Amino acid sequence: MTSPAELDARDPLRRWREDFQTPAGAIYLDGNSLGLLSRRAEAALARVVEQWRTFGIDGWTRAEPPWLDLSQLAAAGVAPLVGAEPSDVGVGGQTTPNLHQLLATLYDPAATARVIVADTLNFASDTYALRSHLRLRGLDPERHLRMIPSRDGRILRIDDILAAFTPDVQLVLLPAVLFTSGQLLDVPTITRKAKAAGITIGWDLSHSIGAVPHELARDGADFAVWSHYKWLNAGPGAVGGFFLHPRHTGRPPGLAGWWGVRPDRRFAMAPEHEPAAGAAGLQIGTPHILSLAPLLGSLEIVAEAGGIAALRAKSLAQTDLLLDLIDRELASRGFTVVTPRGQHVRGGHIAVAHPDAWRICQALKAAGVTPDFRGPDLIRLAPSPLYTRFADCAEAISRLRRIVETGAHLQLPNAPALVP
Repeated sequence: MTSPAELDARDPLRRWREDFQTPAGAIYLDGNSLGLLSRRAEAALARVVEQWRTFGIDGWTRAEPPWLDLSQLAAAGVAPLVGAEPSDVGVGGQTTPNLHQLLATLYDPAATARVIVADTLNFASDTYALRSHLRLRGLDPERHLRMIPSRDGRILRIDDILAAFTPDVQLVLLPAVLFTSGQLLDVPTITRKAKAAGITIGWDLSHSIGAVPHELARDGADFAVWSHYKWLNAGPGAVGGFFLHPRHTGRPPGLAGWWGVRPDRRFAMAPEHEPAAGAAGLQIGTPHILSLAPLLGSLEIVAEAGGIAALRAKSLAQTDLLLDLIDRELASRGFTVVTPRGQHVRGGHIAVAHPDAWRICQALKAAGVTPDFRGPDLIRLAPSPLYTRFADCAEAISRLRRIVETGAHLQLPNAPALVP
């Protein structure tokens, strides 16, 4: 087996580590919850703040680039990561409001087929949006929202997903990568089957964008939503993004707002909404300039590092290393890998189960490793290809092994009642 030190020496992305600001003394393995701050993102934010100080309102037109153009520039930077044209990508708002907008635009409550299909393992906010949307349209979520079950509480089986595509289904929303186990669903196949059944299909890419390549336009997905603060390191609460397939161009936005007006008419304040072409017509409110800036800085790094293909290659190599180390050092100590092992069926993180996962996570943090706990028993380890070294992965597993060998976690209190 090639040593972590040798892998680091050969790593074509190693130069980018110095651009990121890791918490002092920490091995940071929580990039799928919140990515770290890069100097490029910080500089982009500082530049916009200085433009605000210098220009005031004129920053919209006199800044370089003008603030009026930032959301469009961000869409152009994000588009290659999801396999779309810039005109089919919108950057603004946040994930759940963007999902509400797409549902309001694409879902028809008067159609014969009115069932929406989702799954029991997705991030809860998506389910909240689906249920509330059905209620807003006068429908009963208990009748019109069908949840695909998981047979083991960890992963979804494709045959269970496809079995849910019955004639009464109008729309499907699924996560490309499950936020708990890290399973990567077969987006192309599931999308193709949905379209063959006449179903509108959308994807939540929040745990895959920036870690897994997508080809949304080629695959024929109708829509997608995502966040930028995880693998794309755009900062806490960063603006979200969405994709609308060009087959839906010309459809009026379900939720109309002034920023979705075509740019040459935006300031005309006409009484009737005149939507911009493509995904831009679904934008609602004024762009969050101070949140767009760090994203633009982060996207510069992604492009210069070789794009999503380069990030995916290193991500797979690092999760391969983690799997090997976990098998050799932790399997006999009560840990079970729940992430699917094949490279084609896993995202960017590895999830391991342990009955005492909460206390082990707290002990890891005390030992200088930042993991992520997901109830009731999961430890998520998420190396970021831009700033995590292979040696960091190996050292994290070494520290984890020492914790359980010495019982250091047993000295810590149990999880608070509010922790799921």
